[in-house]
Amino acid sequence: MNYASFTAADGTVTWGIIEDGRAYDLGPSGANLAPTLRAAIEQGLFGGLSDKFRAAPARDEEDITFLPAITNPGKIICIGVNYRSHQNETGKAAHQKEQKAPTIFTRFADSQMGHLQAAQMPATTNEFDYEGEMALVVGKEGFHVSEEDAMDLVAGYAAYNDFSVRDWQLATTQWTPGKNFPGTGGFGPYLVPAADLGNVEELTLETRVNGEIRQKASVADLYFSIPQLISYVTGFTKLSPGDVIVTGTPGGVGRFMTPPGLLSAGDVVEVEVTGLGVLRNTVELAS
Repeated sequence: MNYASFTAADGTVTWGIIEDGRAYDLGPSGANLAPTLRAAIEQGLFGGLSDKFRAAPARDEEDITFLPAITNPGKIICIGVNYRSHQNETGKAAHQKEQKAPTIFTRFADSQMGHLQAAQMPATTNEFDYEGEMALVVGKEGFHVSEEDAMDLVAGYAAYNDFSVRDWQLATTQWTPGKNFPGTGGFGPYLVPAADLGNVEELTLETRVNGEIRQKASVADLYFSIPQLISYVTGFTKLSPGDVIVTGTPGGVGRFMTPPGLLSAGDVVEVEVTGLGVLRNTVELAS
């Protein structure tokens, strides 16, 4: 099932299930099963709803405004340089062979936007870039979780675009500033239960700019696997339902193309992951 967070016609922030072009409202403006998708995960509703959801108020998918799949995550943990193809293009492959732990940075919840919402390119930069990724959403509390038990923490997966302001990102060794401008964390359109997807290493991630394929990789190309990431992250912080781990981007980002393929206002960027839908954002110059 495709779950989503969205704004209803009356402006209410809600959530529901998208099926066959219809958005079934299960939140405050509909069946009111839980106030948010995060709360639905906490209450054990996510992935466990029967066909009865079709009795909820519904509207055409075109009539909703998508929000980030999880609108209010407590934590967003992002993983840097975690696909082998991206390690190769950045020149960090040799270093990664000696790396014992993943590169970690954080993103703030209010920097995110939903499917079809504009990606906000700061007027102060000409180094705006895309990073298509797959994100996982945590389904239950976990701390000091072993790799063997790690997948039990995963509620579901969604496409992500970690739009990056490269001059701010690379001004120092700390990447956080370049990863947290408003309207730069595309997340969605759907959150799909892990049980619906099978082996996630068999999924393919593809990023397109104005229809041109820029990134394409199997999730199996991750250097640190999803169980390794969860085990490492829970080694230093407790994860809770609704928390997000953004797992990394493949090779093909704009900065390392020849010539560079950085973004401009009007560019349309799509991130598609097998079974997770297409996340589409158009670049807009921020005011």
